[in-house]
Amino acid sequence: MQLIKLVIMAISNQNLKYLRKLRGWTQEEFANKIRIKRSLLGAYEEERAEPRIDVLEVVCDMFKLTLDDILRKDLSDNKGNYLAKRRAMKLATGRPDIPFVPVKAAAGYLAGFEDPEFIDELNTFTLPMLSGGNYRAFEIVGDSMLPTPSGSVIVGERLENLDDVKNNVACIVVSRNEGIVYKRVQKNGRQKNKLTLVSDNPVFHPYTVNAEEVLEMWQAQVVISRTNTQNRWDMSQLATVVSDLQQQVTSLKKRIN
Repeated sequence: MQLIKLVIMAISNQNLKYLRKLRGWTQEEFANKIRIKRSLLGAYEEERAEPRIDVLEVVCDMFKLTLDDILRKDLSDNKGNYLAKRRAMKLATGRPDIPFVPVKAAAGYLAGFEDPEFIDELNTFTLPMLSGGNYRAFEIVGDSMLPTPSGSVIVGERLENLDDVKNNVACIVVSRNEGIVYKRVQKNGRQKNKLTLVSDNPVFHPYTVNAEEVLEMWQAQVVISRTNTQNRWDMSQLATVVSDLQQQVTSLKKRIN
């Protein structure tokens, strides 16, 4: 009986460590999420202590598992079954499942965007107005795309080929050097290997990226913003915009003359 208890404890301890690493969390981050001390989580993962049932219940709710799953099944040996179960649950609604990439996951996304396990572990949601297609949602920060406010969530549809992008369409652009940005994309007629990224806020100047640096392109379909977000221009910003435009007009006149 004691042996069986030790085996069950070892399996649950290993599963805690596996699930933490599956999400890419540190022990400190995972411990905070399940409301225990990091030192206690370390003891669990090193099999120096038996996980409490209330802790395991929190983990089960987080990963949509049962206590039987976490106590008796080695999840690391059944990745396909576990992930297949998650996919089936997500598709049960009949609408496309939309993985959500928050700002805090942006760095991890650049490393794991091609990893099915990483994508499957992102939080997801559905929208009734979207059907079919391959969609992904990204949280944006900054004022470069005002009046779309910082903190908005952009739901984009995957463009499989950069040739499919239309001029001046707003897209989430994922690239090696720039990371994840939300910009309007303009093609360069003379240099087809270059793309110009333009902000809606004229304070921010356009810049170019090499097409081969682009990892993904998601054409914006839906913008989700908080209702209490005020999309107001800062008066000093407007003054800067006017001054900048005046300088550009003056420069153009000199070139023409």
